[in-house]
Amino acid sequence: MKQLMLVSLAGAIGVAARWKLSGLVLQYTPDWRFPVATFIVNVAGCLVAGALAGLVIKLNLFGPDARLVLFTGLLGGFTTFSAFGVESVYLLRRAEYAVAMSYITLSVAGGIGGLWLALWLVPGKSG
Repeated sequence: MKQLMLVSLAGAIGVAARWKLSGLVLQYTPDWRFPVATFIVNVAGCLVAGALAGLVIKLNLFGPDARLVLFTGLLGGFTTFSAFGVESVYLLRRAEYAVAMSYITLSVAGGIGGLWLALWLVPGKSG
């Protein structure tokens, strides 16, 4: 129960941070066609995830509870793209290139394809 509460609280903080950062970016880019707010959140999440992963891998800095809070909770609430980035780089660093490329390709294509399929399956007017 303690871990669930920690992850939930950290996730809420991550969600709030994503909302605030996205809102700030949108204030300065209202006419952009490129989804810059989501892009910045995803890249920022990956940068933070990379820094934290480096501290874990190189310095064994965080224990299991802290990792759960930081990666699953805080960054999971901020953006799951950071988890995708960490896992992809981990596979590449282990020289599992075929698995990494499959994961990257299938994740992007599967995510977009799944969204498109779900939109198509929902009944109603096309818009």
